[in-house]
Amino acid sequence: MKKVRLGIIGIGNMGTSHCKNIVEKGLVPNVELAAVADRSEARRNWAKESLPENVEIFTEGTDLIDNAKVDAVLVAVPHYGHCELSIRAMKKGLHVMCEKPAGVYTKQVKEMNKVADESGVVFGMMFNQRTNCIYRKIKEMLTDGTLGEIKRVNWIITDWFRSQFYYDSGAWRATWAGEGGGVLLNQCPHQLDLLQWLCGMPTKVRAFCHIGKWHDIEVEDDVTAYLEFPNGATGVFVTTTGDAPGTNRLEITCDLGTVVTDGKTIQYTKLGESMSNYCKTVQVGFPKIPFEKLDVETDGKHESHSGVLKAFAGNILDGTPLVANGKEGINGLTLSNAMHLSSWLDKTVDIPFDEDLYLEELNKRIATSKIKAEKESVLSNTSGSY
Repeated sequence: MKKVRLGIIGIGNMGTSHCKNIVEKGLVPNVELAAVADRSEARRNWAKESLPENVEIFTEGTDLIDNAKVDAVLVAVPHYGHCELSIRAMKKGLHVMCEKPAGVYTKQVKEMNKVADESGVVFGMMFNQRTNCIYRKIKEMLTDGTLGEIKRVNWIITDWFRSQFYYDSGAWRATWAGEGGGVLLNQCPHQLDLLQWLCGMPTKVRAFCHIGKWHDIEVEDDVTAYLEFPNGATGVFVTTTGDAPGTNRLEITCDLGTVVTDGKTIQYTKLGESMSNYCKTVQVGFPKIPFEKLDVETDGKHESHSGVLKAFAGNILDGTPLVANGKEGINGLTLSNAMHLSSWLDKTVDIPFDEDLYLEELNKRIATSKIKAEKESVLSNTSGSY
């Protein structure tokens, strides 16, 4: 079987998980782990002890890109390094899979997307939730016209409680200088990607990002945002790492019905006819549109990260579709940047927004960012956290 020789840059929480999916679990049969890189001596020692002897081990991702015998790299380092390393790899002719988020700010990601176009390499984003049967089914219902035009979307996603220990577990975490944001940039990129993938991009955002509301951190851990879409639809997005046990409820109201999901099942309220047509034609003051409540069946499949990697390798080897083109990573990041900027300026912002102003405001926060003492990052079990 043909295989893509992959180098993984960053073998912390997610990088280690990818290594295990390839080597131990055999979940990505068209990928061979050929090299890893990490600045942590402890993680390099883990690689020596746990990975096959033929896997090359590097300290710097740049050295892996320049010297390893690989066809592609997976970038799984702290956020600021995503674009820099991806661009370097692309310019070397290596295919790139980038962990979320695509970057910290859209101006940086636009440059990465430009290089991806110029290099002609395969570029994918690790949006593993796009493999989830629940969201794939909702996407199908929205695309094929089953639900009609979107009127409103509400997503409350608060089921990822984080402790102070979590935020203290790495020097880069929860700082403007090291991470570039909080819950919007770390926990939420998958949901922000799904939001735009399902519903399209909004044109206006008004957000309230609360800094260190529930934790001793300098970035946001509680966000409420209002969205307006081109067709007049509206939305609300609520997230935090301070609720326990938390909620995951996505509700999309459309002209022909409403879907609600907790990420595990889909409930579909199917209207007997178009809501807009019924409103215009019914001759009753307090009408009730006929409806039925249905449980929606899916194919039950969710290959998650291994599915994204398999599709990435399949695209390199045989031209089969990616789960998510890397250039789409800018969309969810645009939403988080817009939410940050709206909160910082205390006003509604349009999309597209002033990217130079965003970077100026971000740099103000980086300049006063509290630098944590460097220490060995604590490796955590990430299963069920994405």
